[in-house]
Amino acid sequence: MKSPIAIALGLLLSAPALANDADIEALKARIDALEKEQQQQAEAADDNGITLGGAVRFQYSYEEYDDDNQDRGGDFDFDTFRLDANGSIGDLTLSAQYRWYQYMDVLHHAWVGYDFNDQHNGKVGVTQVPFGILPYASHSFFFSSNFYTGLEDDYDMGLNYQFKNSNNQLDIAFYKNDEQGGLDGYVSDRSARYSYDIVGVRLADEGTFDAPSLEAGETNTFNLRYAHTFDLSGVQLELGASGQYGQLEIDNNMDGDHQAAAVHGVINYNAWNVQLQVTGYEYDVDGMDVDQMVVGAYAFYDSIPAEALSYTANVSYNLPVSLGPISNLTFYNDYTLMTDKPQSLDDTFMNVTGVSITAGGLFTYVDFVVAENQPFIGGTLVGDGGTNQRLNINFGYYF
Repeated sequence: MKSPIAIALGLLLSAPALANDADIEALKARIDALEKEQQQQAEAADDNGITLGGAVRFQYSYEEYDDDNQDRGGDFDFDTFRLDANGSIGDLTLSAQYRWYQYMDVLHHAWVGYDFNDQHNGKVGVTQVPFGILPYASHSFFFSSNFYTGLEDDYDMGLNYQFKNSNNQLDIAFYKNDEQGGLDGYVSDRSARYSYDIVGVRLADEGTFDAPSLEAGETNTFNLRYAHTFDLSGVQLELGASGQYGQLEIDNNMDGDHQAAAVHGVINYNAWNVQLQVTGYEYDVDGMDVDQMVVGAYAFYDSIPAEALSYTANVSYNLPVSLGPISNLTFYNDYTLMTDKPQSLDDTFMNVTGVSITAGGLFTYVDFVVAENQPFIGGTLVGDGGTNQRLNINFGYYF
């Protein structure tokens, strides 16, 4: 099939000798317009398509609370290999990520989106739950304690709508269930997932890390988040509030519900970033007094308080440098305190002092963690242990 430009050129070359100058100029103008149109179409085509990327990460840890780990001088392990797919086809955008660990492989997220215009967009699939400070209420590899209750960097299956302009962001979302399909999802291991979700009710005769005998799943959850950004003479201040409410589907024809709320502030001033957040949540089961719920993630089960308050206070300083391949250092201190647990369960705190290092495609976290009753730092959110320490270096090459 001939292109519009070829047709126009044919008309121009075959024009009668007696054609007036105005006719010829009109054809030339048409050719110029068609050339610009084809260039725009080619540029649009270049913007379409899916780009593949990923990362491979490794980790060294020295754990003060593990005698065997100390005797070995710490452990150096493979952490994660992941593949990412991002891009657009026509008017639709796509983002997906799959991860392989030593002990499990999981879907991180997968969604299809549509931009209604520059300010309004929608997504369907496994998406990040809009709650609290986004994208993370933390700077370190370990997130905040909220992550281990499913209230930071959580991903579920549902629908998202977002309005965003220079100063406002409104997120409305509905999640039918978690990323594994909820209580009746077709999976072989409900604990094998990236983000924490409720998978059961912790009964009194069960251990903290036991698989639940009374299984449960999140369903029909609504999220609403609004944030406004103020520009104050070189200081950028974001203030926001989040709410979450949903149902629990439980074995034996039992039901329940869950709710959470948060208020947050983010301050950016030159190279400084400050994050502040207060979060509260509660789980209820009809006909039962419940003190603990069962969560699943990273191929193991754990317990969390059925209700709690948490306080997050983080600060970071971003320093561009030129030290061989190193181009940026971000120094940070992240702190979380969790209180008001049921049945006088002990408080949790976690303090992470560290630096993240950017060197080309290599990104490294160096974290020194001091914590009490904190998962992955020798404890659990329902524990009554002492203070533990961990040195952790996680580095990965991103491509």
